[in-house]
Amino acid sequence: MPLIIIIALLTLLKYLEVGFLNGLSWWWIIGLAAFAFLWFEFLERMLGLDKRKDQAYFEKMKKDRLKRSFEKKK
Repeated sequence: MPLIIIIALLTLLKYLEVGFLNGLSWWWIIGLAAFAFLWFEFLERMLGLDKRKDQAYFEKMKKDRLKRSFEKKK
């Protein structure tokens, strides 16, 4: 997510011609956006990072549910 924010910020600053981005080519920003697309669509899935996030989320839900059920019995 931080990568998407950086791309949006760079695009806005380049469009407004602010600071050092005035001399920067649009290809750098397009290249960064292409890298982000490849990362989120292909590389993250191949490395299994999307599954780890899901598993961690469901594991936390499971622990919270168990904790609540034992608290009710007391």
